[in-house]
Parts: sequence; structure tokens; C-alpha cells
Amino acid sequence: MDALQAKLQQKSQEYQKLQEDLSAVVEARQKLDAQLSENELVKKEFDQLTLENTVYKLVGPVLVQQDQAEAKSNVKTRLDFIRSEIKRVEGQLKDINSRAEKKKTELLETQGAIQQQAPVA
Repeated sequence: MDALQAKLQQKSQEYQKLQEDLSAVVEARQKLDAQLSENELVKKEFDQLTLENTVYKLVGPVLVQQDQAEAKSNVKTRLDFIRSEIKRVEGQLKDINSRAEKKKTELLETQGAIQQQAPVA
């Protein structure tokens, strides 16, 4: 019985760690979504620019004039990077979810074994 209790304790801790990992990855995913939205808005604004428009970049406390083509390229590169990060994080989410489900099943099986061994009162 003590071995099963120890096993249950271990599996419970492993499951809790997976839940914490899942929470951290979900938070990272939400941050990436916010960055994606922000950069898509910037891209939409850039798409409306004419050649006569001037683009400025905030560098510290100073606005510095920036080449329009370079600014558009930077935003496109950032969008590509954010999208690839989202795909990577989605993969992590699937992996952690499947491991958490497996661990949950193991937990339930261990709990069931403990209950079967418990004396009937």
C-alpha cells in the first residue's frame, strides 16, 4: 500500500508539473498572438503608405527616420518569425497536452489500485 501511495504522490507531482508547463506555454502563445496582431496592424498601415510618406522608428527616446522599404521588410520578417514561433508553441501545446492526458490516466489507474486494496469498512 505504501508503494502505491508513493507512486500516486510521484505521478501527482509529475501531472502538476505538466499543468504548470502547459500554463506557461499557453501564456507564451497569448503573447505571440498579441505580437502578431500588433505587427499585422503595422503592416496594414505600411500598405497604405505612398512613396512620399516618411517612416520613423523609435530608438530609445528618439524618433529616427527610416527607409520605408527597410521598415516594411523588418515587419515582414517579424511576422514570419512570429508565425513560426506560433507553430513551434502549438507543437509544444500538443505534446504537453498528450503527456498530461497520459499522466492523468496513470494517476487514475494508481488511485483505482489503491481503492481496490483498501479494506472494505
